[in-house]
Amino acid sequence: MSYFVRVKPLAVFFTIIQIGMIAASFICLYVNTFAMLIADWKTDDDFSHGFLIPIISGYLIWINRAKLTAVRIQPSSWGIAVICFALILYVAGILGAELFIQRSSMIVCLMGISLYLFGWKITKQVSFPLVYLFFMIPIPAIIWNQIAFPMQLMAAKLSASVIQLLGIAVLREGNILHLSNTSLEVVNACSGLRSLTALLALSAAFAYLSNLKLLSKWILFLSAAPIAIIVNIVRLTFTSILVDSYGSGILSGLVHELTGVMIFGIALISLWGCYQALSSIEKRQTTA
Repeated sequence: MSYFVRVKPLAVFFTIIQIGMIAASFICLYVNTFAMLIADWKTDDDFSHGFLIPIISGYLIWINRAKLTAVRIQPSSWGIAVICFALILYVAGILGAELFIQRSSMIVCLMGISLYLFGWKITKQVSFPLVYLFFMIPIPAIIWNQIAFPMQLMAAKLSASVIQLLGIAVLREGNILHLSNTSLEVVNACSGLRSLTALLALSAAFAYLSNLKLLSKWILFLSAAPIAIIVNIVRLTFTSILVDSYGSGILSGLVHELTGVMIFGIALISLWGCYQALSSIEKRQTTA
């Protein structure tokens, strides 16, 4: 018995040293990558929500701490293979000057470290919070632009139809809306893709935290897409009404910013409404 009493503190000590060395190596390897990521969050409004993603991910792990402490730690050597794969991605990202791959390797490496230190069961418990970190990585510009421009055209087309239904004269040319007193261009920022990425990130966390069944969780998550598109049409229509009534000067300053905040608030309320509807449907199915 005395042997185990002596060994256990020693084993804990070496485990702490091992974790410390791995953490230090991870930080040294990815400190510049993460610094550049933060710089993008500061300068790119499309991914300014990136600051919240690590916080939300940490919170998702924290609320499951009781489950995690109840799981037996069983380190797996497969973690080394995952870490090696992450390092290959990191080198490939540097050689190919592809920031998305380089940054994604950071998350894959975290998964490998979790698997190596704690095993499959704990890694499974934290898999969603770790995968959730992908929402903080900006989409490559070549992919972003391929999605954004069609969304610009769709937003302009649908907005023009709604505006005409409201009795306002409008002529659409591509992504430009010509009103009686001015023209509005549906630029990249107005495509709705920015709202979509932020809303998807929020809906993913919301769905994970909800008490819904798996299918309903997926429906709640995917509902962010139509909600983002609809509220963007509402914003463009509302903006067109303001411009038609008060001139293009109304777009500058606080009014334009408040409009964006108001519309995103409507999107959040719509997401909550979708959750309530799904929850109500599940309750009816249970009592039926």
